[in-house]
Amino acid sequence: MKATEELHELGQSIWLDNITREMLDTGQLQAYIDDYSVTGLTSNPSIFDKAIASGYYDDAIREKAATGIDHEGLFLELAIEDLRRAADALLPIHERTAGVDGWVSLEVSPLLAYDTNKTGKAARALHERAARSNLLIKIPGTKEGLPAIEESIAAGVPINVTLLFSADQYRAAADAFMRGIERRIEAEQDPVVGSVASLFMSRWDVAVQDQVPANLGDRLALAVGLQVYRAYRELMDSDRWQRLENAGARLQRLLWASTSTKDPKAPDDLYVQALGAPFTVNTVPDSTLRAFYDHGHTPKAMAADGGDSEATLAEFADAGIDVDALAAKLQADGAKGFVDSWNDLIGHIEEQSSALARAGTEGSR
Repeated sequence: MKATEELHELGQSIWLDNITREMLDTGQLQAYIDDYSVTGLTSNPSIFDKAIASGYYDDAIREKAATGIDHEGLFLELAIEDLRRAADALLPIHERTAGVDGWVSLEVSPLLAYDTNKTGKAARALHERAARSNLLIKIPGTKEGLPAIEESIAAGVPINVTLLFSADQYRAAADAFMRGIERRIEAEQDPVVGSVASLFMSRWDVAVQDQVPANLGDRLALAVGLQVYRAYRELMDSDRWQRLENAGARLQRLLWASTSTKDPKAPDDLYVQALGAPFTVNTVPDSTLRAFYDHGHTPKAMAADGGDSEATLAEFADAGIDVDALAAKLQADGAKGFVDSWNDLIGHIEEQSSALARAGTEGSR
């Protein structure tokens, strides 16, 4: 049995952290679904930027730009077209699992990250526009994003809470989710609204790689992950959640993101084999998926009580690492990085649209 199948048997979903139109046209996504146990998909501006830079979208960009649409609108049209196709490919899984799995994700503009009202409105508008029941809208779990997450869940919009780094940040995201569900129950509405809480892992180890002794290399992310998983399991058993589940609600699943190994000396499946846990998701880029499929190590279920994470974090504290401060910095840096990636993407679409228009004019002379 392949490692991807073993992970699925453990109860963890594998989602692909990538999407391109070429992947859809060639049947690669379907092959991942059929052969690699992939049951969902995530996307972000950087992924679309690389895909669009390949030139594969030139005809579509030329056609849409000719209508006079603005560049952000053009990107959203391209992204929604692709994600609709991916959502349709995953719909059988979504239906077979009664909505637990088979999701795709689309990001709300990060330019709205510090505007709660606009983020909430954009999330609802994007979900309605995409018109797919198995599409999650990504909203950062920042201080400003949390009220938008609650409002979106209360409005019945499935949400991928992104840019989480610590147990405290996870708890805040889960609280926003549950407040939204509680409002739906109070209003006698369907309490089942799809959601995942996305924890970014490898950035922890990259952030401290030059600040700690060699024996602590590539250990911080996994210790933080164990802390988060303990918080997740505690939430499952809490009186508050049990009351919501009794009313028919379904738990927001924990998702491990940023799980490609950045250290060339570390195993290429480091964050996949170490983060195996039932009723969770691991979203991976193509290279990590293929490596894990080819020679991945069979994961063991994570310790629900946090294992040795407290002792490991104490070692990092002794080495001068303030984990709480670093979590806040990673989230702030991540929010800025999302904005930079979005601006780069829109700028590249503008450049490509102009270049294609010039080429068309010169070709018609």
